[in-house]
Amino acid sequence: MANLKLGAIADDKPVKVSIELSATLHRDLIAYAEVLGRETGQPVVEPARLIAPMIERFMATDRAFAKARRIRQP
Repeated sequence: MANLKLGAIADDKPVKVSIELSATLHRDLIAYAEVLGRETGQPVVEPARLIAPMIERFMATDRAFAKARRIRQP
């Protein structure tokens, strides 16, 4: 089993955002969705649904961002 940084994708009300991805990144996103589907037993139908959880995970584990955010808050 792989140790993926993402777990099962929560069913949450989305906010629509349009982005452009390179073809290479899009292929990698599809491959990641396939691996995640095998790991969780819940196939990800739409690989684009991985983008928000990936960004959330990235931000949650970015220590410099957490520190800057704490300093900014009163």
